[in-house]
Amino acid sequence: MKRKRIIAAALFAAGTLGLTACGSASSASSSASAAPAHATMEVVEEANAATAATVPTAPATPSVSVAAFGSSENTITVNSNEKVTVVPDIAQVVYSVQTQAKDAAGCQSKNSEDVNKVIEQLKALGIAEASIQTSDYYMYPIYDYSGNTQKITGYQATATLTVSGLPIDDLGNILTQSVSTGINNIQSITYQSSRYDSAYQEALKLAVGSAKTKALALAEAGECTIGSVANIVENSNYGEARYTDNALSSKMNASVTKEMLADTGANIMPGEMDVEVNITVEYFIQ
Repeated sequence: MKRKRIIAAALFAAGTLGLTACGSASSASSSASAAPAHATMEVVEEANAATAATVPTAPATPSVSVAAFGSSENTITVNSNEKVTVVPDIAQVVYSVQTQAKDAAGCQSKNSEDVNKVIEQLKALGIAEASIQTSDYYMYPIYDYSGNTQKITGYQATATLTVSGLPIDDLGNILTQSVSTGINNIQSITYQSSRYDSAYQEALKLAVGSAKTKALALAEAGECTIGSVANIVENSNYGEARYTDNALSSKMNASVTKEMLADTGANIMPGEMDVEVNITVEYFIQ
């Protein structure tokens, strides 16, 4: 009897312990299921923040501005060419002074002396010193190739002077005086116009007018009207109008004498030159 009581007590204790364990598990499960929703959201937000910290943020796409030229607006685009003719009134001359001597030092000294004479003569003719530039200088030995060996027989020096801003009206006299002073080679004569800037501006205005005339004709043919200017592009390169008198300079690019200069006709006739522009104009149409 006592043994049965002991077994019953043990079974009761085991049952009580089992109920307690199940109750604890159930309670734990209930506690987990009963966790507030905001706690779960905090965990998700923390996870998202961690993920965002490890993934680089893509740069924002910059806004793109579309230029008016060639935009989606309805437009008419035309090209225009115009020119203004001017008479050259100034010139640029490239001279050279050649000298020869038996030795290098004497050749250099003689060349410098001749060049200085030319410069002084040009200044006496009213040419500003700033307009006279020594653009090149070289000296080389003169060889005698007769016989079995070459032999230096002397030296030749050449100094090149570029003289700008010479008035056309006095160019013939300037050339004659330069030759008599010591110039023995004229490499090139280039004509220019002091009116180039104003002529270019005039040509631009004419080109804009021509462009509008073309646009009006296109609009009429297309049964529409033009509005304001959408864009203007200057296609021509702005530069000083000039041209080289190759016919005259080619006759004077050897050894020049005063008589030769008179025979070529020192009365300079530079003719005319064209100042040209090219533009593209775009008009809105209605």
